[in-house]
This record gives sequence, C-alpha cells and structure tokens, in this order.
Amino acid sequence: MISEPCNPHFVEILLLEDEPSDAYLVKMALKEGKVPAHLHHVVDGREGLDFLNRTEKYADAPRPDLIFLDLNMPRMNGCEFLTAIKADDRFKCIPVVVLTTSDVEKDVIRSYQHGATSYITKPGDMPQFIKAIQLIGEYWFSLVRLPQDCKP
Repeated sequence: MISEPCNPHFVEILLLEDEPSDAYLVKMALKEGKVPAHLHHVVDGREGLDFLNRTEKYADAPRPDLIFLDLNMPRMNGCEFLTAIKADDRFKCIPVVVLTTSDVEKDVIRSYQHGATSYITKPGDMPQFIKAIQLIGEYWFSLVRLPQDCKP
C-alpha cells in the first residue's frame, strides 16, 4: 500500500477506525507525510483482536509496531479494546495512540487509565492532520526506541 513489503525499515501500523473517511485520511496522511509504514485497517475492537490473535481472515497478519485507536466504534469500543490487549502479556508492549475526534477530558483520562500510550485529538483540516501524522511517525519511529523482545 504505502511501502515495499520487503523493506525492513517499514513499520506495521494497525488502525482501528469505523469511519471509512477517517481511515482514508490516516492512509493519505501517512503517504503525504512520507511515514515509512504498512497500514492495516480494521473497523472495531473485535476485529482488532482477531488481527492481533491472527484468527480467521487475519491468520497471516503481521504483529503491529504501533496501534492507532479510535474510541467510538461499534461492537467493541476503544476502551474495551485497550483493556483487553493491556491485560494480555503478548500485546501489552505495543504502544497504542488514541486518535479520535473527542477532546472531552473524561475520554482522555479513561484512555490513559486503560493503558493508552498517547492521546491525540484529530485535527480538523487535512494539512494539520498530515502534520500530526508526520509528527507521530517521527516520534515513534525516529526518536523512540520500541522494544524488540516483546515480540512473540
């Protein structure tokens, strides 16, 4: 999609987002921001768990290096998903960036209480959104050292 699959410098990002237009914006922002990533999109927390557990249609899914998580999704919302993966030793080291339209303080607090690594309110326009995704990419994949020994 965004990268060459054999390039070891590309990172795997799992996006949990039920709005197709927002998922498209993330995809375009990664591309425009030149973030070296493979983006994998699922529509809710249950599908996210299937992806992480490599069940059903996700049997060959890669382990994500980073998760972008919307809070308001059907079937299993963002906080429920966070609770589930942070309780599982296989996934607890994967950083989770909440990327949502909500700037309500209780959502911020609840996200951190459930194990979010970061909380970002989606910017309203495309240039700001691209810049935010660029900064996320620079931070997580240039500056931060992600643990390698947490991988199964």
